[in-house]
Amino acid sequence: MADHQEASVTLPSEPASVAAARRYVAEVLGEWGLPGDAETADSVRLIVSELATNAVQHTFGQSPTFTVDIRLEREEWLRVGVTDSHPRWPRRLPAAVQQDNGRGMVIIRWLAAEAGGRLSVTPTEDGGKTVWIALPWTAGAPAAAAGGC
Repeated sequence: MADHQEASVTLPSEPASVAAARRYVAEVLGEWGLPGDAETADSVRLIVSELATNAVQHTFGQSPTFTVDIRLEREEWLRVGVTDSHPRWPRRLPAAVQQDNGRGMVIIRWLAAEAGGRLSVTPTEDGGKTVWIALPWTAGAPAAAAGGC
């Protein structure tokens, strides 16, 4: 495998694109050697779903598309980013019991931290932002090292 692999897809900012983004990422990760039933694969699919949903719901029509970038660096770190052109950065909202939404970033941060990773946000040249997660790459690692039994 190469030291650095990248893949990306740009999708319209509409609800059906959330599932398309999740499927795309799952396919790429499978090609890179991460089994679809791996715990990391489940976490990444959920993270992508949450990030894509945020890109669709919270850009208020001001970002007609969003882009999902996937990078595998030296078979050590998996980085997944979702970019939109809306200038507002994600905010951590209180998870009040009566809220039906607003917990996406809490879920994403928790999943990233649970896997030994981190979340970051970077600005784009056009005034938007990319929300990144970085996770240790576990494909090909022995089961014990990858968190299995």
